[in-house]
Amino acid sequence: MDFDDQMRRYFGAADPASVAPAALATGMERLSVDFGLERDPGRRFAMWALMHILGNAPDLDVAFPDPAERDAARNFMDMLDQLQAQAPTDPG
Repeated sequence: MDFDDQMRRYFGAADPASVAPAALATGMERLSVDFGLERDPGRRFAMWALMHILGNAPDLDVAFPDPAERDAARNFMDMLDQLQAQAPTDPG
């Protein structure tokens, strides 16, 4: 399950910038419901990662009962923070 596939499935477009606000809200709700129903750890992690990127992920202790999965999620969050810190700033 890659990012583009998830975006198309829940929001109807691969580019987050092209998703209308109403479609974004509806997609986030569907994603949250599917996350709660999903049992496969890899798929759950992918869903949580997308929710985190979009700003609507549940807390780690709620999302991942397994400590190893929580650690993986923390590592993902740290990686994103590092990437954002290294990203060039927009001069305009």
